[in-house]
Amino acid sequence: MPDKVPEDVVELLDQHGQSHLCGWWNDCTHPERESLIAQIRQIDFDLIGRLVAEHVKSGKTKADDRGERAESPKRLERLARTPDEKAAQVSAHARGLEALSKGKVAAMVVAGGQGSRLGFDQPKGMFPIGPLTGKTLFQLHFEQLEALTTQAGRRIPYLIMTSEATDAETKAYLEENDYFGASLHDVYIFKQGWLPAVDPDGKILMADKSTVAASPDGHGGMLKALKRAGLLDILTDQGIEHVYYHQVDNPTAILCDPTLIGLHEKHRSEMTTKVVAKASAEEKMGVVVDVDGRTQIIEYSDLSPEQQAATDEDGELKLWAGNTAIHVFSRPFLERVTAEGADLPYHLAHKKVGYFDQDSGHVVTPEEPNAYKFEQFIFDALPEAENALVVEADRAREFNPVKNAEGGDSPATAKAALNRIAAEWVAEAGGRVNEGVTVEISPLYARDEETLASKVSPGTIFKEDTVLEPEEEGS
Repeated sequence: MPDKVPEDVVELLDQHGQSHLCGWWNDCTHPERESLIAQIRQIDFDLIGRLVAEHVKSGKTKADDRGERAESPKRLERLARTPDEKAAQVSAHARGLEALSKGKVAAMVVAGGQGSRLGFDQPKGMFPIGPLTGKTLFQLHFEQLEALTTQAGRRIPYLIMTSEATDAETKAYLEENDYFGASLHDVYIFKQGWLPAVDPDGKILMADKSTVAASPDGHGGMLKALKRAGLLDILTDQGIEHVYYHQVDNPTAILCDPTLIGLHEKHRSEMTTKVVAKASAEEKMGVVVDVDGRTQIIEYSDLSPEQQAATDEDGELKLWAGNTAIHVFSRPFLERVTAEGADLPYHLAHKKVGYFDQDSGHVVTPEEPNAYKFEQFIFDALPEAENALVVEADRAREFNPVKNAEGGDSPATAKAALNRIAAEWVAEAGGRVNEGVTVEISPLYARDEETLASKVSPGTIFKEDTVLEPEEEGS
């Protein structure tokens, strides 16, 4: 690394009014200089300039009036209630299993978040959630895919999107655990991008003298990251037609749900979204709606209290379909929305960001929001999809995310859900779990109630805490 800032970097920073990024160059070590130059070369200064002009300096607040025109989604599969509806779901399940058995399906998980809100200083995917075993979120997801692989008779590629904060630790963790039985060749770990934080004048902030203050570019950055990693080409070569998407923090998500895959294929949907009924009008949850004939998702913060509480002629919530962040994408659709010139909109967030003060040489911790961050949301792809489909799920069974340390959507509620689901499966098999007893079912033992019914005899009573795992070979 030369003693001086490379000339092309000097010109680049001068051109965009960001020369302060190298303001403490002479006080940096050689490794710090190398790191700083690498960071600068990754920044799309033209994009940052455009975002600052459009969102920060314009002084305009983009009015979001979609809530006034929003309606319950029309292209919708509700929970099956009648015999005919249940038969259609069974048919869709069989169709989804066929797609899996033909190797048409890949799974993808967004795992770029830290567990800081949980008081956990590691990637959230490493958070222990098994009620008795303490198995991590990652392990439960991998075991689900392994069980489905056995059922379908075909390996299912697993794409894992990390972030700058979680990438190295996630890779080390999965390697140490031999990917929980999955082949290394079936797992593709790729890193989402990042964008710098800026002050109200559009100046990029520094976290310290040699580090740009940056944050992940949002789960919508998945599209660019997929293309950057060459994964769309790999999926094409493998004959993948559908990509199931989920977030790492939901231990009860049904990975590559055959019924969802089957419905997605039946309706020739480009993007299918699984929803659950909102618990209340006030619940802080994005809703899936139709606006001007296009299916899309509106964040709860963009809806007025009156819009959230509006009801239909039956007294039911008009905007009831809560977003679970579970989607199925067609691969050609992913290719189309990542084509040259295509891009999702960027969202602006006003946040408190610690920064390196260029004058004093000290890091400042602000007490009020002082910076702007930009991110993209994957659900903004939904309006671009033709034949977008919305599928309702059983909330108690499928949506129990781990987001908060206590209260709702916490480790306690997720563990309780896993235990409740296990007890329900045992009851379906004709058995019983005594009150106060915990039963934890490994997905490798049974991934659904039908599989469990073939292994638990009617009349079985669980009187003490029990872990149901497959027997090890030779035991």
